[in-house]
Order: sequence, then structure tokens, then C-alpha cells
Amino acid sequence: MSNTEPESQAATPFAPSTDPVRVKRAKIAKWTLLANRVGYLFVALAMALFFMAFAFGFTSVMATLVIISLVIGCVLLAPSIILGYAVKAADRDDRERGL
Repeated sequence: MSNTEPESQAATPFAPSTDPVRVKRAKIAKWTLLANRVGYLFVALAMALFFMAFAFGFTSVMATLVIISLVIGCVLLAPSIILGYAVKAADRDDRERGL
């Protein structure tokens, strides 16, 4: 019998590329970046439509398009901004702990 036992799987540190938490965090970061870009695009579209309607006259169609694009932008941006900050904070915490 030897005194050395194989290390348990929980004690073995994962490489950053194979750590399942970091892989999942990277996927979340990718999707939040995409949602940020699309959300800001819809907000910019809402602003452009608003100024077009302001210049050419408000109609119910233009008002509806402005509202719909603004709502879509806000629905995309709210969770993506929060999740983006969460991913950045988790990465920063890992760096501070030396993981």
C-alpha cells in the first residue's frame, strides 16, 4: 500500500480552456455582447424613426414603429447589460484570487 492517493477530481484545477464554468461564462459573454449590439441598434432605429416622424409628421404607423423598436431594444439591453457586468465581475474575481 502506498501513502500517495490519486488526487480527487474536485481538487484538480481545470485549465482555463476546459473549465466548464469558464466555458459557460464565455458563451454568456458572447451572447450578451450580441444582445448589446442588437439592442443598441434597435434604440438607434427608434431614435431615427422618431426624428423622421418629427420632420415629416407623426402618424400612427410611425409612432407604433418607434414604440416597438424602443421596447425591443430595452428588452434586449436590460438583461444583457446586467449579465455583462456579472461576467466581468466574475472574471475579475477569478483574477484577484489567482484562479
